[in-house]
Amino acid sequence: MGILEEKQNKKRKREHLQHVVLATVKTAGLLCVGLLAPNVLGALTKLGFIKKQRQEEYVTSSASKLVGRGLLKFEHGHYALTQSGEKILRKWELSNYSIKSHKKWDKKWRIIIFDIPEKKKGVRRQISVLFNQAGLYRLQDSVWVYPYDCEDIIGLLKTDYGVGKELLYIIAEEIENDRFLRSAFGFTNLP
Repeated sequence: MGILEEKQNKKRKREHLQHVVLATVKTAGLLCVGLLAPNVLGALTKLGFIKKQRQEEYVTSSASKLVGRGLLKFEHGHYALTQSGEKILRKWELSNYSIKSHKKWDKKWRIIIFDIPEKKKGVRRQISVLFNQAGLYRLQDSVWVYPYDCEDIIGLLKTDYGVGKELLYIIAEEIENDRFLRSAFGFTNLP
């Protein structure tokens, strides 16, 4: 393994540990230091992210760094998520989000159109990457199509990325010449 790969691997493990710490605090609400370690440690040790002999040190260090970044707050012996912590946790969760396919298609297309200004091009790129990873079909640069309900994820995107007015969710009964879309989603036997 090269030096660059090793650095990337360490960074990935560190980010995963931070994600797990934030998610644990979110799930439990307020969490005291003594309870944080066992919950997080068990999961991370099983996954091979941390070594058994330095478990508490890793978790405590990670939590302290999250406090320093303003993602957690530590008061009266307890950790709690800050608004920034909730926001970044939701972004991490969105980056791993996949929209669940339903067994039966209701023959309606979900069309997502966005016109995000150049000053928010990073957000625009993140949304496009998320749509691509989730399996949406890119019809045009800022027009995406999906056959199943995805209103929940659109609502989260509008809130978390601040693009409420720039993103439009449409449910359409029909798209002209949609055979290529039906084929892309595996609906080849439908009329």
